[in-house]
Amino acid sequence: MNESYTTMASFAQTWGLVYFVIIFLCVLAYALWPKNRKRFDEAAHIPLRED
Repeated sequence: MNESYTTMASFAQTWGLVYFVIIFLCVLAYALWPKNRKRFDEAAHIPLRED
């Protein structure tokens, strides 16, 4: 294969993984942040409410 293709593929795999790990950690931090607990608890009980 072409050397530039191999270089670009390696770059994309490495930094793509880093990018998705950072995004995952940000989403996880948002979901577990203590300030958001009440909002998520209320959203979790929406299907159980009777109008």
